[in-house]
Amino acid sequence: MTTAATRLAELMVSDAPRPEYAEALAPFEPLIGSWDLDVRYYDEAGEVTRETKGEWHFAWALDGRAVADIWITPSRTQRAIDGDGEWGLTVRLHDPELGAFRSTWLGPKHAVVMTFIGRAEPASIILEAREPKAAKTRWIFTDISPTGFHWRNEDENADGTIIVRQRFFATRSQP
Repeated sequence: MTTAATRLAELMVSDAPRPEYAEALAPFEPLIGSWDLDVRYYDEAGEVTRETKGEWHFAWALDGRAVADIWITPSRTQRAIDGDGEWGLTVRLHDPELGAFRSTWLGPKHAVVMTFIGRAEPASIILEAREPKAAKTRWIFTDISPTGFHWRNEDENADGTIIVRQRFFATRSQP
């Protein structure tokens, strides 16, 4: 890596959350690390239209004041087979006035920027956004354990119909 890239990486990633942020960021702590993904895309009828492998990397960020992640689909090892996909970057921070997380996802391939408000539930983390494609978009983390988790991207139309767009089945990567 170049000196500038090394410097940016050092400044972006933190070893741990700052003590004053640890409790607020705790819902994301089990996700810190690297994950291998089985990725499924769905059509309007709920049928699988595509399957691929992916990867997702989470870390404490911005002097331990946030959680950042990068997900890649297809994974770097699958690109020769599945072609070019997306590298998405998310930064999540806790907003004490809101009592929730603010989360921004950047998808540079298609110049997509999505902003979410997220809350931790007892068995999940739910992030919601309003986007032009749907009345509501939700990204939901469930079944979070030390070895895996599930994630889904769903849209809720104005009539209340929910359409699942993607599912990620994550398994912790071996070092």
